[in-house]
Amino acid sequence: MNKSEILTVVGPNGAGKTTLLRLILGAIKPSNGKISVKKGTKIGYVPQKINIDPTLPLTVSRFLNLPMRTESKQVRICLEQAGVDNLSSKQLSEISGGEVQKVLLARALLNKPDLLILDEATRGMDHLASMEFYRRLEYLKKDLNCGIILVSHELHVVMAASDRVMCLNGHICCQGKPGDVASNPEYKALFGLGSDSPMAFYKHEHDHHHHNSEPS
Repeated sequence: MNKSEILTVVGPNGAGKTTLLRLILGAIKPSNGKISVKKGTKIGYVPQKINIDPTLPLTVSRFLNLPMRTESKQVRICLEQAGVDNLSSKQLSEISGGEVQKVLLARALLNKPDLLILDEATRGMDHLASMEFYRRLEYLKKDLNCGIILVSHELHVVMAASDRVMCLNGHICCQGKPGDVASNPEYKALFGLGSDSPMAFYKHEHDHHHHNSEPS
């Protein structure tokens, strides 16, 4: 994939989406074929969730300094980029699930990744929070000049935020630009979308300027 591109992987449960991410991360080896990642590529990873013992006294700032200490300036920058710079001194166990996911995003940004991988990172967020999260990813890909691969079930949202979409179901059913995939018969059949389905998507074209380029 190209830098400054958001590739969204969609598909039903059991399609192999998380397995694909684990292969790219090197957590598992392919039974056949080959996964190729350019040497020296720095990868940031945002999981679906983490389990934190609520009795563990761990602030957001301290969490971002594990397992090794990071410069406070870099921690502050990454929290700002993730939109949670106000949570630095909060206990990790006391913030909301959506805020935890943004903290995990900040953690993934610490090593200034060339590739950012997110596995259903908006799980637990409501619709508006999910849209804001994806808008933030659009900003980050340009600001950091990094590629982004994300897995999500939120078809109507990720279609709008993606540059390219890959549909899996044990194999690659179809891939391409969001509009091409959305109209593909295999994609429609896989998700039960008829020709009159209300699941349209809106692609935000950047042919104009906003007063504020960074999401709030």
